[in-house]
This record gives sequence, structure tokens and C-alpha cells, in this order.
Amino acid sequence: MRLSSDWKDYECISAGNGEKLERWNDVILRRPDPQAMWIIENDKSWKNPDGFYHRSNKGGGYWDFNKKLPEYWTVSYKDLTFKVSPTNFKHTGLFPEQAVNWDFMMDKIKNACRPIKVLNLFAYTGGATMACSKAGAVEVVHVDASKGMTEWAKENMHLCNLDDHKIRFIVDDCLKFVEREARRGNKYDAIVMDPPSYGRGPNGEVWKFEKNLDTLIKACLKIVSDKPLFFLINSYTTGISGTVLYNILKTTLEPVYGGKVDSGEVGLPITQNGLVLPCGIYGRWQSND
Repeated sequence: MRLSSDWKDYECISAGNGEKLERWNDVILRRPDPQAMWIIENDKSWKNPDGFYHRSNKGGGYWDFNKKLPEYWTVSYKDLTFKVSPTNFKHTGLFPEQAVNWDFMMDKIKNACRPIKVLNLFAYTGGATMACSKAGAVEVVHVDASKGMTEWAKENMHLCNLDDHKIRFIVDDCLKFVEREARRGNKYDAIVMDPPSYGRGPNGEVWKFEKNLDTLIKACLKIVSDKPLFFLINSYTTGISGTVLYNILKTTLEPVYGGKVDSGEVGLPITQNGLVLPCGIYGRWQSND
């Protein structure tokens, strides 16, 4: 388990009973979390959060606010700053457990001692995009099918003071974009992706993790540079083990480029009781540089 434990503006205060209580800067939010299935005794800290997301029996849910919150506010992680806002599908626009992956990518790029071009697929609001650009990547190509999330990512670029860095924002189906990049002959030194369990591209393209991941990986191999730095896959798909991602990278990247592969879970420390909230899995290949 790799923990994102260096946050100051974020804290998982408590978790259990299918929910989590979090601090986002000075705002306390209570949200559902299916991984927090252990039973705890809710203390008074759970009673009056600033925002409480209730699940609906009919699907979806709604926020109940105990005080008027701004439309959005910001949180910082080291020298990165991100916009946070409660959305109607319970998310806030940022997955704080990903900080452990940002640290890995930033460290690799900073120590590469050569120009690194990065491709970020299913890039959402751009946490990894900003981390890689801030670390000194000469170019980051940010691809996501959602125009709204891409606009949010552009706001994060401004907040991180990266306006003068080379970041290309592409609203497109990720697989189609990668296949076009192969035809164009474009290459990348690092690829990171966070494919959803299920999704649709901007023109109705259907993505299913179990069905399409292998096709996407093979397409990505055609645009990997001759001297790649890392290839990172993150996933929240239920029922998929980190060992699956390990095996995929072990049988595709390592035979061609050497290097090493590791995989496992990412998680958040729970400050109230010292437990860990599991949040997803990762698999990553890295060069020996």
C-alpha cells in the first residue's frame, strides 16, 4: 500500500460505515465511500459537517450544506494548487490519494536529466498533468473526453502558475487519439492513464475497462519513445487487482525496455484511528535511469 501522507490542506479525518469525513483546507465534507465498509462509532465530529452528500435510493444523490460554501475553493499540495468544488455526483474534482503517484512522476522527471514529453490519458481535472509540467516536462498532452473536466484542468493550470508551460488540452476519445498519434509518428517518454470502469467518448464511443484496456495498451506501445521513462496505470475498477496491472506491464513494457514493474494499492491515512482507507490500485513500469 502506498499512502499519500504528505498533505497539509487535505485530511481524511475518519472513515467507516460506508462513509468518510474529510477536511479540504478548512471545509469539512462527509461523503459516501464503498471501501469504508468497517463499522465505527460516529462521534460528534460527524454530526455537523459543512457539506454532507446523501445517496438517493433511486441512484445519484444530493448535497446538504450546513453553511454557505463558496462555489469553489483551493487546496495546495507542495507547490501545486487545485480548485475544489462539490459536484452533483459526490466528487470534488480532486482525488487526494493520487498525490503518491504525482510524487513518483515528479521525481522521475526531475531526475531524468533529459527532455521528457508526457501523455496523460483520461486526465480528468489534471492533477497528474500539473505535477508533470511543474516537474519540468517539456510538454504534457492532456486528453479527456469531457469538455467540462478539461476546462477545470485549465483552471488548475492557472492556479499552478503553469500558463507559460507547454500543456496541450485535447477533448477526445483516448483510444482514437492514441491511434492518430501513432499515424502521425508522435512519441512520448512517459504515459500515465486513469481509465474508468465504463465511459463514453465525446462522439458516443463506449469504453469498458475489461474489454478495451488491452487494446489501449497495445496502441500506446506504438507511441512510446525509444527511451521511455515511465508508464503508469491507475484504476478504481472494482474487482481488478493490482496484480493484473503488474502482469500487463510485465508482459508488455519490460520485455522490450527492461526496467522494473511494481503494483499495489493507493490509500489515505485516517488520522482519527490510524487506519488506512484503500482508494484504488496502480501498476507502473519505470526505466532503470
